[in-house]
Amino acid sequence: MKAVYIEAHGGTEVLTYGDRPDPEVKAGEVKIKVRATALNRLDLYTREGGRGLEKEFPPPLILGGDCAGEVAECADDVAGLKVGDRVVVNPRLSCMQCVPCLAGQDDLCRRSRFLGSAIDGSYAEYIAIPAANAHVIAGSVSFEQAAAAPTTYLPVWNMLVRRLQLKPWQTVLVLSASAGVGTAAIQMAKDVIGAKVIATTSSAEKAAKATELGADVVINYTDEDIRERVREITGGAGVDCVVDHVGADFFGPAFASLRTGGRYGICGATTGLRTELHLGLLFSQQKEIYGAFMGTKEDMREIVEMLNRGEVKPVVDRTFPLTEAAAAHEAMEATSFFGKLILTQD
Repeated sequence: MKAVYIEAHGGTEVLTYGDRPDPEVKAGEVKIKVRATALNRLDLYTREGGRGLEKEFPPPLILGGDCAGEVAECADDVAGLKVGDRVVVNPRLSCMQCVPCLAGQDDLCRRSRFLGSAIDGSYAEYIAIPAANAHVIAGSVSFEQAAAAPTTYLPVWNMLVRRLQLKPWQTVLVLSASAGVGTAAIQMAKDVIGAKVIATTSSAEKAAKATELGADVVINYTDEDIRERVREITGGAGVDCVVDHVGADFFGPAFASLRTGGRYGICGATTGLRTELHLGLLFSQQKEIYGAFMGTKEDMREIVEMLNRGEVKPVVDRTFPLTEAAAAHEAMEATSFFGKLILTQD
């Protein structure tokens, strides 16, 4: 099969389009004909070998996690899926044997693996995965939209619904509205929960798109102070919740934007891994901080239900053919997009 893989860490020059062996289907697995794959920052970090993702070569590694396509083959013991089903893939594979997994807390599995970083991923014609990680999508959902969902909506659902418990009468601050997580958080908070949404972004064009998506107020952080604008918007009270997926650059003003008793959720750190935390404000104002990494299999099932009903619509900025994976990586590095970047295959 054709695939995009790396045989060394580095820039986009290490991305190779070529032939790799077709994956073999083991017990409990299905083979997926990949139609669309979404890019994530993890793809870039894995390619570069940074953030603890350095690996030894050989063998080569096929990149890519989130994807959607059609079931091409099922192991004999697989039930609930059949050849030809249109599916979206949850890229985090849990062991389903440890105590957290057996308790339905598989997002806490310590033996979990992620497609495209720990094992071969979805920048390929085919991928073999546990059947439990494939979810049937409706005909009304495009492969591109489906592929854009898992790594954006899973941490957002985990944060907003299970951990932060955002309510319809509350206000949430969504950082970096133009990224995949940002667009998912706006939709989830506004269209599913019904809360008031304040979002941040870097340009008037992106602010307009965030407003179209459902944000009630958008702060352009290039010429406005996030904390001061939030205080102005909320009458000095601050927001009830923060959704953060960018990390160091915005943690200070975002944390300061929380009301007393507010909840802070973080699922990424694209601008840096280290920051300062004022412990006095943490306990004296009784603020709460939650980390979220993806979500549970039940979270994914619920997200796909909403996706199939049209209650959430992942935002796709543009698509590239698999052969142009390097150009897609360069576009992600440039950050001049709104929503998700997708690799497609016929």
